Amino acid sequence: MSDDERDARGTDGDDRDSADAADPLAWESLDAEVAYSCPGFDVRRERVRLPDGTETHYDYLAEPPSVVVLPFTPDGEVVVIEEWRQAVGRVNRGLPVGGTEPDDDDLSAAARRELREETGHEAEAVERLTTVEPANGVANSVLHFFVARGCTPTAQQDLDADESIRVATTTMADLREHVAADEVRDGRTTLGVLYYDAFGE
Repeated sequence: MSDDERDARGTDGDDRDSADAADPLAWESLDAEVAYSCPGFDVRRERVRLPDGTETHYDYLAEPPSVVVLPFTPDGEVVVIEEWRQAVGRVNRGLPVGGTEPDDDDLSAAARRELREETGHEAEAVERLTTVEPANGVANSVLHFFVARGCTPTAQQDLDADESIRVATTTMADLREHVAADEVRDGRTTLGVLYYDAFGE
């Protein structure tokens, strides 16, 4: 694993940043339990002590880190997926995204795997773009963004039982216009496109 990837790794909620533990704003975690578990994520309940000494409970969603892939074909088109999202009741157009596995020591390999499984495309090269915590007030979610280049359809999709996905391609210009027109509602895709535009090339 590269130093960048090692620094970017997310956690499952048990490995907190010890550097902030002495900050006067820090909460002290007294104990924790899984209040609810389902495929993909847990809801954790912690008993915490606030800076003023108050003890209370705090619930949050805990899930493995994910990889988000911005895949380019050899001729510069972007591979996107169209996937049914039950929580919002519509088809979502966006970038391939997948959760990491416990033995994923190489995040770029995880990005290659998720690209292959969701789109059937394989990449010649993969490079890290950025890492974000998209909702750290209510979840420990971590998103690792990667750019994949030279992507060609050389494999079969290998979808999970609850994934309904079709694959398409578009130009970066069209994808950027869809983001600007509020036609892309997926936050991961919006961030990936805008970050790449600002810092990726």
